Amino acid sequence: MLNKFRQSYSPEFPKISPESVMEKGGTSCVKDGEEIKKLFPKTFGRPICHFKRGEGQIEEVLRVGVVFSGGPAAGGHNVIAGLFDALKKSKLYGFLDGPQGIIDNKYKELTQEMIFPYRNQGGFDLIGSGRIKIETEEQLAAALRTALTLNLDGLVIIGGDDSNTNAAVLAEYFLQKNCKTKVIGVPKTIDGDLRNDYVTIPFGFDTACKVYSEMIGNLARDALSAKKYWHFVKLMGRSASHIALECAIATQIDWAFIGEEGQSLEQITNTLVDLISKKPYGVILIPEGLIEFIPHLDTKQLPEEIQKQLATEKDPHGNIPVSAIETEKLLIHMVKQKGVKMSPVPHFFGYEGRCSFPSNFDANYCYTLGMTAAFLIKSNLTGYMAFVKNLTKPPSVWEIGGIPITMLLNLEERKGKMKPVIQKALVDLKAPHYLHYKKMRANWAHGNDYLFPGPIQFFGPKELTDSVPLTLF
Repeated sequence: MLNKFRQSYSPEFPKISPESVMEKGGTSCVKDGEEIKKLFPKTFGRPICHFKRGEGQIEEVLRVGVVFSGGPAAGGHNVIAGLFDALKKSKLYGFLDGPQGIIDNKYKELTQEMIFPYRNQGGFDLIGSGRIKIETEEQLAAALRTALTLNLDGLVIIGGDDSNTNAAVLAEYFLQKNCKTKVIGVPKTIDGDLRNDYVTIPFGFDTACKVYSEMIGNLARDALSAKKYWHFVKLMGRSASHIALECAIATQIDWAFIGEEGQSLEQITNTLVDLISKKPYGVILIPEGLIEFIPHLDTKQLPEEIQKQLATEKDPHGNIPVSAIETEKLLIHMVKQKGVKMSPVPHFFGYEGRCSFPSNFDANYCYTLGMTAAFLIKSNLTGYMAFVKNLTKPPSVWEIGGIPITMLLNLEERKGKMKPVIQKALVDLKAPHYLHYKKMRANWAHGNDYLFPGPIQFFGPKELTDSVPLTLF
């Protein structure tokens, strides 16, 4: 059984001392600096932290809590494994079913025997996850009671941009209440939209894209074989098009729409009409957030079912549930309205990519992130996000550290109020990987240049087993 073999995989990680080195000078934030500083007076402006190469381990006996927040992403269990191994003699408590477990003080103490079956495995099922946001005074006070009851030295929040914003809020609140618990965030989201100069990619993105690319390659082979179907594939990517771009480069399919290009619905439709008029088969990739980028969209002109989907209530973080909007079917409808004949097949690849066995890249990366979180707590830092740099190189030369979460914040409107949130990282239309795709897609559109990545490889040459995301280059 593959899961048994994966349990015994030993993640590669850099040899780093847990002694921290702080950069000179403080930090600011993305924008709205004065307002963010007022909201985070105790954690704003802190310096960036690095850890030196060397040998060493955490000798202190610490009490640390860990929680999964938001949707699953491959490698999450390795964050816990890396955290556990770095803490050695300490106690590690896993809060159950997401942040609600912190509020309700529901947890289980994690042991070596408990963690072992989950090493290098997919999912978040060791302790579960949830999407609740800790933001009200009552919720914050409950989290404080839990931290004090368990006498926590640290709390590690594994999540995306909203969850790490939560970590910043908790860190500030704990300091204001003279609570010793240090709060550390770990960057997770398959969407790939939590990126900056230090966090070059969140974990789970690589594995999800490899899973999707295998399935997209299968569809491309089917298209070549039957020569009569157009496959319209909607891919996860709530706000950004990183997944669609990564998978497009990996498979060289006919076309991938990049929401950040800001094309109108008419432009998108005309592109499809041109493609389908010249070729009776092919594959189209559609980021699930595409519809949010379409300017001047008159929803009254859309099919009634799409109108209903657009009116769906937002989630607790203020996000439109774009996965429920059938954009792939909308585009099929628009093409048919132009009188173009085709045999369309709609698909949505989403949850299939969240809980796979993590790629070696994500297994190594997540283990290192967990270790880094432990080092940050040991260094008495709070309100920081763990980072790992040099990810295109072997793990032995990766660099680790932490950045103040406040440096990623700006103010955005959520439910009618201006709230501090981490600014989502969209596809950079000046980045080399995007420019490469833009240059090549016209050639790929009318040819049969498909690539077939196949399933994730765990055994064999490192070129197969240890490949990194293409959009890191």
